[in-house]
Amino acid sequence: MATKAKKDQIELYQDKAGEWRWRMVDETGAVVGAASEGYKDKADCEKNAKRGKNAKDKWEFYEDKGGHWRWRRLASNGQIVGAAPSGFKSREDAEANAGRQGFTG
Repeated sequence: MATKAKKDQIELYQDKAGEWRWRMVDETGAVVGAASEGYKDKADCEKNAKRGKNAKDKWEFYEDKGGHWRWRRLASNGQIVGAAPSGFKSREDAEANAGRQGFTG
């Protein structure tokens, strides 16, 4: 019998400054995506967290100073609306992680 794959879940929380942030966690509790900024309104935070596939968004993949691959997601106005929670060994791994956030290649 095949087991059903668990889905990533979005957690909303308030940071130390009282602003709302989101993070996406997998079934083990590992963070697989996160907001790059805080939001004053919880509804705005939740809307950003649930962007899904958005053809107007741009995706950047880059190597950080430590040689790890990362991604960031930019809205059509150039504002960063999501970023990799950590570095990855390869660009392919970074793209696979971004796919969990709506990247389609």
